[in-house]
Amino acid sequence: MTAKTTPYRQIRALYDDETITVYQAYNTTIASAAVAHQKLNASPAFRTTRMTWIKPSWNWMLYRAGYSYKDPGQERILALRMRHDDFIGLLRRGVQDPDTDKLPEIRIQWDPERSVKLGRLEYRSIQIGIPASISEAWVEKMIVSIEDVTERARELKRVLDERPDIAIDELIELGLVPVERPFDIPDDLQKGLGMVESSADVIDLHR
Repeated sequence: MTAKTTPYRQIRALYDDETITVYQAYNTTIASAAVAHQKLNASPAFRTTRMTWIKPSWNWMLYRAGYSYKDPGQERILALRMRHDDFIGLLRRGVQDPDTDKLPEIRIQWDPERSVKLGRLEYRSIQIGIPASISEAWVEKMIVSIEDVTERARELKRVLDERPDIAIDELIELGLVPVERPFDIPDDLQKGLGMVESSADVIDLHR
C-alpha cells in the first residue's frame, strides 16, 4: 500500500458543497455580538481598520489561540463559514511576501502546520490576511454564518490533558476535531500561491 503524503503547501479545511469554514479568535464582546446577530461587526468593538487573519486549519487556530487560553483579547474562537467562490476570490487577490505591511492587498502566508497537540509539523498551513480596504465587504457580503467553537477547543484540551494517547479517530468521533480535507484550488491559482511543487517537496506522513 502506498503511504499517504501531504504536499508541503496545501489548503486543508472543513467544507461542504457550498461553504468552507475558516477560524479567527476575538474578545468576548466582539464574539458574543457576532454570534447573536450573525454579523462579525455587530459590536462597535470590531474594527475594520486593521488586518484580520483567517485560518482554515483548526489545529493552527488552536496553536495561535492556545486552545483559547493564550490571549485574553482572543479568548473566543469563531468558526466563520464562507462561500467557496468568495474564499477563492480572496486567494486570487492575495500576495505573498509584500515589501511593506502597509500594502492594501490581501496577504497570503504559509506557516508550519500543527498537530492537535500543537506540535510543529513539516508541511504548511495557509493564513489569509484581510486588510482594512476590503474588511467591510468581507464582513457584510462573504460570511454566511458564525459559530462559537470555544468550548470545543477547551474540551479538546481537557481530553488531551487527561488522555494524552487518545487516537485522532476518537477525537473526531467525539466531535472535537473536524475532518479537514484538501480543498480544490484551480491550477493557475495553485501556481500563484506556490502550491505547485516537485515530488521532493511532498512530506511522507508515515516517516
